[in-house]
Amino acid sequence: MLAPVHAAQNPASAQAGRSTPSNGASIGSHDSVVNGVKLHYMKAGKGPAIILLHGYAETSHMWLPLIPLLAKNHTVIAPDLRGAGDSGKPETGYEKKAMANDIHALARSLGISHAQVVGHDIGLMVAYAYAAQYPTETDRVVLMDAFLPGVGDWTHVWLLHDLWHFHFYGETPLKLVDGRERIYFDHFWNDFAADRNHSISEADRAFYTKAYSQPGGMRAGFEYFKAFPQDAKDFEELSKTKLTMPMLVLSGEKAGGTFLVDQARLVATQVSGVIIKGSGHWLLEEAPTQVIPLLVDFLNQRPLTLGDSATANR
Repeated sequence: MLAPVHAAQNPASAQAGRSTPSNGASIGSHDSVVNGVKLHYMKAGKGPAIILLHGYAETSHMWLPLIPLLAKNHTVIAPDLRGAGDSGKPETGYEKKAMANDIHALARSLGISHAQVVGHDIGLMVAYAYAAQYPTETDRVVLMDAFLPGVGDWTHVWLLHDLWHFHFYGETPLKLVDGRERIYFDHFWNDFAADRNHSISEADRAFYTKAYSQPGGMRAGFEYFKAFPQDAKDFEELSKTKLTMPMLVLSGEKAGGTFLVDQARLVATQVSGVIIKGSGHWLLEEAPTQVIPLLVDFLNQRPLTLGDSATANR
């Protein structure tokens, strides 16, 4: 393993697309080399650590509305996962256990020995793999709308109704999407939303398209899905030991519904599940007024306060 290398970059608040709420939080943008791969990450605040892990078709940029709110009381780390955004895009290492090891190595390089971990989509798989491999170092976990390969009846999850893209990798798919990345991603941003007109903003679509259009970006993204069979084997084994830290599961009413909540109860003992009414897969963008308060309350270890539009499933 290479020694960590940290280098400050331009402030994350200067990223195009979504603006950072102006509440005095300073968000730094950095690079670190761990496990032989460069990880780009944002960092803000002081206090107990929170790690935010993005999903496919997005980067750490998705967390900008949330970071300043959490940074009031915490050190917040939001990395671009291996293969995404401004992080390195190596040929291998896209199994979610390996990606979780990247994040753990990054945390340790920053002097973080305990953390709360939050993940959306692919990021939730990495978050679960992190907690399952390092349970004594993980204080709380949040899983946001997708699924856990290898757990329960996972092959019947809603997202797998659109099965073609999970097998869309290799030479021909890469040639088909070259120069047409926006067309490919619009499929996810539109069809996985409850309402395509209230999904990912146009500015953010342009931002993410540019990020994944970098050399190696599309190939790396396809590797997340190519690794699912191995992830299923890994998670089936990891799930034999149930997690005991508090876990919050957020799922879109118009997306995964209760599926991820049910899966979480197979792998953890303290699960609070909340179905976000009217929302599809893109929870933070489609339903920020429901989702952000739930995240802030849970991560600040306050009792969850449910509005009229969110339903608890404990």
